This record gives sequence, C-alpha cells and structure tokens, in this order.
Amino acid sequence: MLWSILACVLLLGILFLTLKLNKQRFESPISFGIIAFVLMISIGILSVNVHNQRLRNSHYSHTELPIKSITFQIKDVLKSSAYYDKYVINILKLNDKNVSGTSLLNIEKDTLVERFKINETFLTIDVLQEILPPLNPNQFNYKQYLERQYIYNQITTNRNRLLRHQDSDTSLLGVAHALNTNIHNKLEAYPFGTDELAILNALLLGQREDISETLYTNYTKAGVIHILAVSGLHVGILLLILNYILSPFERIKHGRIIKTICIIILMWCFAILTGLSPSVSRATLMFTLISISLNSNRPSNIYNTVAISIFILLLWKPMLLFDVGFQLSYAAVLSIVTFQPKLNTLWVPKNKLSKIFWNTLTVTTAAQIGVLPLSIYYFHQFPGLFFLSNLIIVPVLGYILGLGILIIVLASVQLLPNILVHLFNETISFMNGFIGWIASQEQFIFNSISIELTTLYGIYTILFCLLYVYTSPKFKSVAIVLFACIGFQTTLIYNKWSQHTYEWILFHKNRQSLITYKNENRLKIYGSDSSDISKVYPLKGYLISKDIKRHTCEPLKSVYSINNKTLLVIDSLGAYNVKSFKPHFVLLSHSPKINLTRLIDSINPKEIIADGSNYKSYIKQWEKTCKHKKIPFYQTGKKGAYIFKH
Repeated sequence: MLWSILACVLLLGILFLTLKLNKQRFESPISFGIIAFVLMISIGILSVNVHNQRLRNSHYSHTELPIKSITFQIKDVLKSSAYYDKYVINILKLNDKNVSGTSLLNIEKDTLVERFKINETFLTIDVLQEILPPLNPNQFNYKQYLERQYIYNQITTNRNRLLRHQDSDTSLLGVAHALNTNIHNKLEAYPFGTDELAILNALLLGQREDISETLYTNYTKAGVIHILAVSGLHVGILLLILNYILSPFERIKHGRIIKTICIIILMWCFAILTGLSPSVSRATLMFTLISISLNSNRPSNIYNTVAISIFILLLWKPMLLFDVGFQLSYAAVLSIVTFQPKLNTLWVPKNKLSKIFWNTLTVTTAAQIGVLPLSIYYFHQFPGLFFLSNLIIVPVLGYILGLGILIIVLASVQLLPNILVHLFNETISFMNGFIGWIASQEQFIFNSISIELTTLYGIYTILFCLLYVYTSPKFKSVAIVLFACIGFQTTLIYNKWSQHTYEWILFHKNRQSLITYKNENRLKIYGSDSSDISKVYPLKGYLISKDIKRHTCEPLKSVYSINNKTLLVIDSLGAYNVKSFKPHFVLLSHSPKINLTRLIDSINPKEIIADGSNYKSYIKQWEKTCKHKKIPFYQTGKKGAYIFKH
C-alpha cells in the first residue's frame, strides 16, 4: 500500500509541475493527458488496496489462536435460499480479541420467527468455514462473487447456537432497513392481491422475495425484469417527476438552487425508503450529480457528469467495477445519452401522444444497444419483444411509482382508502396480464445464447468504431471499422478453434452419477434417462457455454473407453470381476459395499474416483485406504468435476 501512496503523490506532483510549465499554452500537451491517465490508474490501485480488508493487521484472517467464540454484528440482510436465511456480518471479536472484516452468515430457515435486523449483535461458538468454488465447469462462481465484496468466509448455524447481545449500535443503513420493514408490515394490513403487493414491494421497497417464480420468469421473458429492481430507471423517472413538479421554484430568486436541493433531498429520502440497497445508492448518487448538472446555469457535458459519478463510486467501492448491476446501469445510461438523440432525429412526431411513444421507443432501443451484449454474456437470452413491452410499461411506470409513493405515505399514517388499493390492484393486474401475454410468445424469445468475453469486447469495439464513423465519416474512420471487423472475426475463429472437439467429464451431483461425452456440438449424458436433466444444475450452464445443439440421455454403463484409457464403474452392486482388461480409472458410484484394499490389489487401477452419489462416510473410509495404499484418490465433492484429459 505504501508504494501505491508514493506513486500517487509522485504522479500528482509531476502533473502539477506539467500544468505549471504549460499554463501559457492554449492546449495542454499530450504528456499531461498521459500522466493524468497513469495517475487515475494509480489512484485505482491505491483504492483497491485501501479497501482490501485482508491487508489490514486487524483482519480476522490474521488470528492464529484457536477460535472458541465469534462476536458479530448484522451488516446487511440478503435474499434467503431454499434452506437458509442469509446475512452479511461484521466480525467484531474472535474470543476476546477485537478484529475486523466481513463474512457470510447462513441461518437455518425458520418461517415462524422474524428475520434478524441490521445492527443486531450475536455471539456464537461455531467456526468460520471456507467458501467453496463451483464444483462443476461453467457454473456461477459464488466464491469469486463474494470475494469481490471482501467476504472470504462463512458461518453456518441455527438460532439455538446464537447468543444475542443487548446493546447494538445504530446506523443509517439500519434505520433505513427498519423503516423499510415497518412500511412492509403496514401494507400487509390492506387488501392487496398477493402478486400486486409483491410488485409494490419490489418497485418501491426493493423487496423481491415475495414475487412468485412464474411472475418473475414472465418479466424476464418480456424483457422488463429491470423494473422489478429499484435502480437507475426508477430514480431517473423520479428525477423527471420532481423536476417537473418543482419547476415553479425557478420563478423566484435563487429558485434553481432551492429546487436542486429539494430534488436531491427527496431522491435520497426515496433511497432510504427502499432500504439504501447498493443499486439504489449508486443510482441516486449518479442522478444527484445529473440533477446538479441539469439545474446549473452553466453549460455542462453529460459524459463528464457520468464519468464523475463513476469515479466517485469506484473510489467508494472499487470492486463495483465487476458488479453486473453497475455495468448494466452505466452501459444503459451511456448508450442512451449517445444514441437516443441520433435516433430521435429519424422521425419528428406531430402530436403529443405519438411523441411520448416515439421518445420511449428511442430511449428503450438506445438502452438496448448498450445493454444487449452484456445481457447475452451474463444471462444468455434475448427477449425479441422487449420494445413492445417497454413501449407500454415504461410510460406507465411513472404513474405507478407516483401512485405507489402516495399509497406508502397514506399507509404509513394508516389513512389509506380502499379505493386506492383497488385502483393499484387493477393497474398491476393489467400490467401483469400484459407481461404474461408477451412472455407467452415463445417464438420471440431467444434462449441459450452464449458468447465469450473476448467476443463481448469485440462487439463493443465495433460499436465504438461505428459511432466514430457516424460522427466523423472519413476514410480513416472507415478503415478503423474494417480493422475492428477483421479483429472480431479473428476472435470468433480463435474461440472456435480453441474449444476441444470432444471432451469427457464426470460431473458432481448429489445422489447421482453423471458422465458426459461432448463431440463437436452434440452431447451424450450417461446416468439419466430423463431429458429434463439438461435444464437443471449442473448441466444447464455447460450446454449453453459449449453451444450444444443436440443431446441424448442414456443409463450409466459399466465400462468406458476414454482417451485410450479404460474407466470401470462400480455401482451399488459392487461387481468388478474383470479379467480381460486392466482399468486405468475406477469410479465408485452409489455407495458400493466393497473391500477397497482387495479391489486395488486385484485390478491395480491407477486412480480411484468417488462422485456425489456416495455416502460421505464411505468416501472418508475410501480416502484413508487410498492414502495407505499410496494411490491417487479424487473426490468430486471436494475437488469438483473430473475432466478426463486428452
């Protein structure tokens, strides 16, 4: 960290000196831009080091004494899984030693009691556990995702093993969460429909836990899932509404300043109302700067405003750069401010209604230009009717947000009339019905699309080059586009060439054995007779990433020839009397009751493999035997899927 500080100070001094020496020049020298660029990178490195909790001497990972007790405080409430309530916690003490650092807390689910609140403090005798990486290829890396939030360990326990501390500190985040929960409880007292209340909670309180899987899937297929996550779209609409409502302030002295202050205060009140989630906080910060820019009396550049908000956010939390929501938000904003004005010039509507729909269409299309490559890369699908669903939903969203805020205010003081509840129910019911109809048009939904990271970079490079041609139509810009296209084609060819034409993998799956053989874009799945296995973990991600066009399912065989080596599968029957060949691999499947020492002595395999279909007690015993016999033992439950090398 010291070297990062010294580098930043040195570069800042050189930058200041360069500015002093060239202050008489009309234009800054190129050296000024280069030094400023290197300084920004140095500041980024310093910010990462400052925020890296493991570099602090007080971090709990540096404690070497045996851990007998852990004192922690709830920092954030996460979405529950099927079996656990999840929280982010601050580790306060290990035994009696004060420490710092964050961790993940998994509490066995109990629907009869309330979830923990932010700032509550507990003591437990459970131990910190390592967060495992994904056990199968092409799966979401939850370990890496948490590490980018400085979470390196987890505690898994139940309520009976926790001792609550009475005195807990208060914080703004805790107050926001308590307010959010209180409003949610008051809304439940009114006759909202189940889906309608779930949408209200999602749109205004940032709580998506109550949305049914069917409803969530419909919004995803219709291409409007973004409206269920309180973020830039909601804060942007709120800014437009407030900017219009408070416009009379501009007629009085210093009215613009008063108006801007009021807008900023009300936007942050909305952020607190939604629980100050990370997505809302960064969107509110971004639109705070945009609001100041819009209401200032001096000309401003929207790109500079967006860049300042990115800079501030990354200084505050540098790992946001890898956050999907952060990337999508800024890709949408930059795409809108870049492409929407150009799309708007294609047609000038004559009446107000057509102008609203045309502006909505151009904004939606512009946003999709920037967001689409990222959406395909992360979510592997493209809703073909996104323009139709957004054309109807986005203009209505302002009305829904306004009505929702009014409902929350009245419900908070218990003065909400049933007619407003009925009006909201009917509005959301219509919206859900329309979304459901869009989602039912399966022929317009393109699923299982996969692109490589290099392909993603290539797409954005071509987009930038095409924009350069549009703004500066010269031979040089056209040549750059052609070179970008050649580079993109080269990337596609390399990605295709680098993939193995055939591949054998033993996947890890609890209570099941799964062996796959990929040949080109076809896949054979051994271990299941059901084609539905391809739609769930662990094969769904693999099929998409490898662009598998066809797959077949067959029962598990006893013997396989893999890369000129023989794999013998010993299942629950325990039969392995082979004389005609010597297997290189032995796969133990479905907990066979065998004497492993006798098996090793009789057939002398080179490696023993145990997959997820076996009992853990059996696997421990087999591991001890293999260690004693000095033969490699591979357990998919610890080391992940076994990929048979060529």
